[in-house]
Amino acid sequence: MSRNTEILVVGGGPAGLSAGIVAAELGAKVLLVDDNANLGGQLVKQTHRFFGSSAREAGIRGISIAEELRKRAVSLKENLKVLPETAVVGFYGEGEAGVLSQELFERVSFEKGIVCTGAVENTLNFENNDLPGIYGAGAVQTLMNVNGIRPGKKVLMIGSGNIGLIVSYQLLQAGLEVAGVVEAMPSIGGYLVHATKIRRMGVPIFTSHTILRAKGKEEVEGAIICRLDEKYQIVPNTEMEIKCDCICLAVGLSPLIDLFQQGKCKMVYISELGGLVPIHDANMMTSNPRIYVAGDASGIEEATTAILAGRIAAAKAVESLKGHTPEGDKIIKDAQEELKNLRSGAVGERIRWGRERLIKEIEVC
Repeated sequence: MSRNTEILVVGGGPAGLSAGIVAAELGAKVLLVDDNANLGGQLVKQTHRFFGSSAREAGIRGISIAEELRKRAVSLKENLKVLPETAVVGFYGEGEAGVLSQELFERVSFEKGIVCTGAVENTLNFENNDLPGIYGAGAVQTLMNVNGIRPGKKVLMIGSGNIGLIVSYQLLQAGLEVAGVVEAMPSIGGYLVHATKIRRMGVPIFTSHTILRAKGKEEVEGAIICRLDEKYQIVPNTEMEIKCDCICLAVGLSPLIDLFQQGKCKMVYISELGGLVPIHDANMMTSNPRIYVAGDASGIEEATTAILAGRIAAAKAVESLKGHTPEGDKIIKDAQEELKNLRSGAVGERIRWGRERLIKEIEVC
């Protein structure tokens, strides 16, 4: 079985939904494919209020942003077809993708593809890291905020970035005890406002520390942490036992890049963006002019930047098919300006370094 579409959007998170909506609003025929039953990606588990631009989702909870994007997508059903619980399993040749649902495999021909596959959670090597009771932070959010299941009673958080701090606060709100937050860096990685909230609730934050091993035979019963020196080497005789029945790992994300490799997009490793990413320009076009990228697959950032990048990618993809329009030009200009503002200041410094390295790679190509 086969079908055709002008624009194929892979992924129904904030970037993919935004891309699908903009492309459909600009008159393109869009097929959006997502492997989850409900659209929204990571937003469906994010109950906290977003920071960011006053014009773009600031002060709104992630779950509310997801609901609003879903409503807009449904309203565009004449141009936007959604295939939930369906995965794009590969690109074949020029402009053809394999799409697999629970019932059948289809070949989809497309003019332009916008790949918004997001990212995968990193893990950490330590003794007994396969014990039941050890989760990624995203899994913990899914259990609590989507399914209403507590992952344990007393949780040790590994990682003090925004995700680690926010999930720690959500654990406390759900009635769990947070035994502490362990951070290898000498300073907290996330926003001070998030760290202050959990400290006020009595949660210790152990900077310059790491986890050595999980304790327990059949499940997590505790953890051993220790201090690190300025070269991130273990300081002898600093081991400390912490009682817990759950260990949550919030140690970063890596972009999901399989489809870009299958699409013969040039790749580059940029640590500031989370690892290996497809080389792409300010218009989110990869080295394969048929394929665009948006969201965490282009570099790890926040949901607001994913939404803006999705809008840019969609407007440029439609432009390449149908030509310039005042509406499309305005979408691109406004989104690029908002991205510049969001990445300004000390908070966005690391991302700016990564983007500057990406520009140099484009120049080399």
